[in-house]
Formats: sequence, structure tokens, C-alpha cells
Amino acid sequence: MWIIITSVALLVDFIASSLLFIHGKDFSQFTSQGYEYQFCVSSFDLWIISLFRLAVGFGCLIGVCRNRRDAVSRILSSRKIVFYISVAFVIFVVGKFLISTECKVNRTSKIFYWTFSVWTVTCSAAMNLYWFKLSKLSVRKRNILSTLGEIGSVQEREALFGDSSSDEEESETEMNKKSNTDIKASVWKLLSYSKPDLPYISLALVFLVGTAVAEMFIPLYTGLVIDSIAIEKDKSKFVNSIIVMTLISLVASLSAGLRGGLFQFVMARFNIRINNNLFGSLLKQEIGFFDTTKTGDIISRLTSDTTKMSDEVSLNVNVFLRNVIKGIGVCVFMFKLSWQLSVVTLIAIPIIAIVTEAYGVYYKRLSKSVQDAVARANELAAEVMSSMKTVRSFANEDGELQSFKKKQHDIFKLKVKEAMLYGGYRWCTEIMELTLDVLTLFYGGHLVLNNILSAGNLVSFILYQLELGMCIEEIGDVYTGLMEAVGASEKVFEYIDRKTQVPNNGSIAPLDFKGEIEFRNVSFAYPSRPNVEVMDSVSFKVKPGEVVALVGASGGGKTTCINLLEHFYEPSKGEVLIDNIPVKELDHKYLHRKLALVGQEPILFARSVKENISYGLAEASVNENIVENAARLANASDFVHAMPEGFNTETGEKGIQLSGGQKQRIAIARALIRSPSILLLDEATSALDAESEHLVQEAIYSNLIGRTVIVIAHRLSTVEKADRIIVIDQGKVLEQGTHSELFSQNGAYTRLVQRQVLGTDSQSQNDSTSVPSLRIRKKSHDSISESSLSSSVSSVSSNDNKVGGIPRL
Repeated sequence: MWIIITSVALLVDFIASSLLFIHGKDFSQFTSQGYEYQFCVSSFDLWIISLFRLAVGFGCLIGVCRNRRDAVSRILSSRKIVFYISVAFVIFVVGKFLISTECKVNRTSKIFYWTFSVWTVTCSAAMNLYWFKLSKLSVRKRNILSTLGEIGSVQEREALFGDSSSDEEESETEMNKKSNTDIKASVWKLLSYSKPDLPYISLALVFLVGTAVAEMFIPLYTGLVIDSIAIEKDKSKFVNSIIVMTLISLVASLSAGLRGGLFQFVMARFNIRINNNLFGSLLKQEIGFFDTTKTGDIISRLTSDTTKMSDEVSLNVNVFLRNVIKGIGVCVFMFKLSWQLSVVTLIAIPIIAIVTEAYGVYYKRLSKSVQDAVARANELAAEVMSSMKTVRSFANEDGELQSFKKKQHDIFKLKVKEAMLYGGYRWCTEIMELTLDVLTLFYGGHLVLNNILSAGNLVSFILYQLELGMCIEEIGDVYTGLMEAVGASEKVFEYIDRKTQVPNNGSIAPLDFKGEIEFRNVSFAYPSRPNVEVMDSVSFKVKPGEVVALVGASGGGKTTCINLLEHFYEPSKGEVLIDNIPVKELDHKYLHRKLALVGQEPILFARSVKENISYGLAEASVNENIVENAARLANASDFVHAMPEGFNTETGEKGIQLSGGQKQRIAIARALIRSPSILLLDEATSALDAESEHLVQEAIYSNLIGRTVIVIAHRLSTVEKADRIIVIDQGKVLEQGTHSELFSQNGAYTRLVQRQVLGTDSQSQNDSTSVPSLRIRKKSHDSISESSLSSSVSSVSSNDNKVGGIPRL
């Protein structure tokens, strides 16, 4: 449809232009005006412009008909060029019109000429419209076919559009992604976050208008002062003008101060709002997001990028509104003083706008690159600062310093490009402003000499022009600043708008929670390694109140079972159920009140011991006795009381002030204080010495009555106490049963036990004693004879007795 409309519009444009050119007479005007061309009275150049529009327009349509894909893509890439050409035509016509006002032309010719000028400006603007519409045909190929009719066979269409619809879908997807990115990072999206501040912005706008209006009168009264001194010699008029200028200056100063204060207030609110939204969105993301996103990058977005956004947006909204209002008022006064000089001034505005727009596009890309480079430097710094013990132990301070210097050098190179780009932009704008000043003085002097304009009004006009120049310059800086904010906001908005892949939107919260766990044909691969399947059709059940141990080699999938049960991830196949309810359907807060996890490397927060133990619990429900009891059960009470401030002692960042065993006991207390129905222990006592492990295990197992427990452990002393043991290796369940049942099968579990025994034996091979740990375990498992176990060990010792570091269970 747009192809037909465009064709008709081009023909109407050319026919109407031709009729206006010949003034409705005969066609002899083509030769006469061509040979007797005069710039200010001839419209031959306007007709040439219409001929250019016709040629370009029909050339575009022919290209679309002959080779749609290439033609439309070229139209899309040349939209800016067409826009610039249209602007050049408009500037040319306006300048020609201005000069024609001083030429002597009969009334009829002047009417035709001025009508032709308006028509040319209108059609030049319309040229951008149909060019834009034709460029959109690239995502609507079926519409092109329906417009032009059915052409050729399927093979011909494939030759035109490609032999696969996937290319079209991919192209559309890429364009949609680009469009969505542009929308998300647009200035309007930035400004939309200021909606809650509209009352304050409105009040600031009142003071802003007061400032702008007051400042607009100062150049006018400056001109009146000059006229009263130099021309009229009127002392009373001079004094009155000075008094009025003083009052205006006071009003402008007061309004400017109030306006600035309000915008600073808005900036602070905006910063807090954007930080809260970003942090809130990050807290909702799935664990897989944090597996693939570096902490330094997130911190950089939370600090550097959000600050830049709030500073740039609030500041530039203030500057933009002030200069727009002031600029409009200045233009009104300029036209009142001299419409001819005003037209000369306004001709330069599109040129400055084009330069500013082109600069803003490149500056936006460069600003985004700078922010990404800063984020990479922050990632490195955060990683090194959080791992200083490792850096120091390997004496790699110089290496990390060189890496950081390289990151900083990358930032410096981008900053140099940024500086060069800004220098070029300032060079262009300064030259254009200087040229405009010269033209204004030349043409303004011409008007004064011909008594069309007074000297005082010329001075006022020049002052207004300077004001307008500063307004345009500051608006250009606003655009640059907003583009910088847009560049910084792209990743921020990407995180804010990101939808979690594992939503915690379950709503089921049953009153009767038994604690039965079932893995039903579960398969899973981590998002960071989607091609590596960690679990393959895993199925097992844990009865309510049962203690089940998961054993197997490292990387076999044991911790993954805990992660899926905690709903950190969702299985690619199968289901994880609690009381026959899929974990994803349970209410998030309800689920984690019933589950408690103690990990192998527990993370403590930089808070007091009490706050770490009671983490996540309502403050009203926590008192000293409850915390003390949980610490006692975890065998942490003694060392906590030995600290200078007891339970109020700060643990430091990630619990750095505590030893590994102390951190694990605090983590165990954090789990036990909740009285969970399901307790998950992932190597929960691995950092404890033998005595502390024994005490903690006694405390844990004595408080497990009626609770479902899943234990991941390598130490046999922990595993053999379980009601049932599940052997998992390479993502599959190999064996299930009690300690005695599995050992008697002489399978995977037996081999794991033998390896641990051999590891113990090899470390104490100088002693004449046999395996001491097995003698202790014999008391609790009389069904397994020491001789049978020793014979099993000896059957593999001939080949392996030299191995000292064999993995535990």
C-alpha cells in the first residue's frame, strides 16, 4: 500500500511543482528561467529540487521491485542521509526566501514564488516520511507481495527473499532485539523513573519559569539602557531601566537557587529509587544468574552506573527545561525585534542539531564501552581484594597490579577517544557559532544602515542571540549527558527488567508438613554448563524422619540434589517433590522455613554472631535464650562466650574473624535455631577436629527425632550412622541400603570404604596397629567383622598400598 501511495505522492509533487514553476502559464518558462536565472527571483532551482525528489523516489521504488531485500536494506541504511539532504533543502529555501524579500518582484510572481517555497519545504519534509515507511518493509515481505501482486514462482520468490524462512525470522528477531534494547535504554525510560517526583519537579518548574522569564528581559532592558544613553540622552529612562534590571536580577537569582535545590532533592530520590529497584531485581534472580555473572560487574552497576544515571538525568532535566523555556522566550523577543535576523539565526539551528545528534550517537557507544571497561576493572579489583590471602601466598602482587594497570590503560584509551570526540564536537560548534555571529553582524548592520532596525535593538538582538546560542549549546550538552546516562543505564535496565528463570512464585503452604522427599526421574545440567548433564534420571525417596546419606566421588551429583531440593535450580526433566508436592509449587518463604541447609563452606555475614545465628528470622521472635540454646546444640557456646563481646562479637566479612570450624558451628546453630522439618547437611562437619565433630554430631543426631535429614559426607563415621545410604556417581544412583547391606554387596560402596581405609592405613603404615577407626566402628556394627573388613582391605592393598592421597567417601 505504501508503495502505491508513494508513487502517487511523487507524481503529485512533481506536477504541482511544475505548475508553480511556470506560474500556471505555458512551458516556455523552463527555457526562459533557465537561461535568465536570478537567485532571488527565479524558481528554477526549486523545480530542480522537485525533479531530484522524483528521481530519487522512483529510483527507490524500482529498486524495491527488482531486488527487494537489498533495496530495502539500503533504504534503511540511508535514512539519515535523506534526512540531512531534506534539511539542506529546507535551509536553502528559507535562505532564498529571506533574500527574495529585498528583491523587486511583481505581486503575482511573488505569490507563486512564496507558495512554491512553502510547497518545497513541505514536500522535502514528506520525503522523509515515505522513505521511513519504505524502510519498514524489510520486516513485512508478505505485505510487499500482496501490494505488488503475485509475481513468479516459488523459486523466484526464494531467489528474491532467500531460500529459508529461518533467515527472515532471524533478521526479524535481531531487529526486535535491537528495538527492545533501544526502548529499554531510551531517554524516556530514564525519565519515567522520575514520575514519583512529579510534584517536586512541578514546583521546581515554577521557579525555573520564573528564572527564565526574568532572564529574558535583561537583554531587552540592556538595549533600552543603550538607547537612553547613546541616542535619546534621557536620564530618567536610563535610571528606570537600571532599577527594573536590578529587580529582575534579584528575582532570577532567588528563583534559580530554589530551582537548583529542588532538583538536587529530586536527584537524591532518583538515585535511591534506581538503586532499590536494581538491588530488588537482583535479589529475585535465580542462582544460575550469579553463576554466570561476575560479582564485580554487578557491584559496578550498583555503584558507578546508577550514580551516573541519577546525576546525569536530574542535572540534565533541570538544564534542559530551563533552556527550552528560556530559548522559546528568547525566540519570541528576537522575532519581535527583527524577523529577518531571526530567520538567519534559526537557519543555523538544524545544522547544529545534526552535528549534535551525530556526536551523541557516537558518544553513547563510547560511553557504554567506557562503563564496560570500568566494570571489568572493578571485577578484577573485587576478585583480588576478596582473595588477598591467595594472592599473598603465591607472591603475585606484581602480577595482579600489572593486570589492573592493563585494565586501567584500556579505560584510558577509551577516555582519549572520548576527549578527541568532544574536542571535535566543540571545534565544529564554535566555528558555526562564530560564522553565525559574523552573518548576524553583517546583515544586522545592513538593516541598521537602511533604517529598518535601530542600533539599540541590534544590540538587544545580539544579546538575545548569545542567550539563544548558550541555550542551544547547553541543550546539546544535555543530549550528550543523557546519551552518557543511556549508555550507563543499558546494563542496569537489563538487570532490572530481567525475568528470573527460576521464579519463586509457588503458593502452596500445607498445614501438615511431613517431610517426605522424592526425586522422580530427575535430569539436570547447570546453566553455566548446559551441555554437561550432572544428573541423569535420578530417582529415590526419603521417608519422613529418615536419615539418608549421599555418598560418592566428588562431582557425582550429591550437592546438586541439595541445590534442587532448595529450589536453587529447576530440573531439565523430572520432578523434585516434598510430600508429593513439586518444590516449585511450594511457597518460597514457607519452604525455607521448613528446610535448613548447612554447607561445606558456610558463608557468614559481616554482622554479630547473634545476627548470623538468627539470620532470616523475625527480630521479635528471637531472644538471647533461643540463640544461646542453638549455639549450645552446635557446640559453639563455649568459644562464643570466650570472645570479648560474646554474641555481639562481629564476625567480619564472610566470617573472616573466625576459624573454619567456628564458622561451621555458627552455621549449624543458624540451621538448628529454626527447628527445621528437613535438615540438609553438606559436609557440615568437614572443618571440625575429631573432638568437635563428635560433640556436634551427638548434638545434631540427638535433635533429629521426627526430622528428615539428608547428609552428604565423606567420613565413614558420619555415613554409617544413617538409616540408609545412597551411592551416586556420574549423575546416577548406583546403590541404596544400610551400611552393612551395601558393604556385603562388595560393590561401589565397598570400594569407597576400602579406599578410605587404605588412605588411613597409608598415613600410619609405620605403626604396627591395624585400622583404628574400624575397631571403633565395630562396636556399633557388630554384624561386620573386623576380619572380613581387613581381608577386603588386604585384597586391594597389594596394588594400592603406596597411594597416600586416595579420596574419601
